[in-house]
Amino acid sequence: MRDGIKIAKSGMPVVSLVTEDFWPQGDFVAQSVGMPTVPRVQLPHPVAGTGEARMQEIANNIVEEIVDRFAA
Repeated sequence: MRDGIKIAKSGMPVVSLVTEDFWPQGDFVAQSVGMPTVPRVQLPHPVAGTGEARMQEIANNIVEEIVDRFAA
């Protein structure tokens, strides 16, 4: 979230990828810096360490949502 917010503040389009376990923390961070609407996409938790095939599956499942957030 913090990286996404920093990028958004610089004026570049951004979509933050946040796992479901950290979604509430993302809400808090976004609210605390005054950017509650910074675009985010929720991922299942965990992603790291789940293997290349699982990471590819997750990417395939969210790619359209990421593109849609950039288009919004």
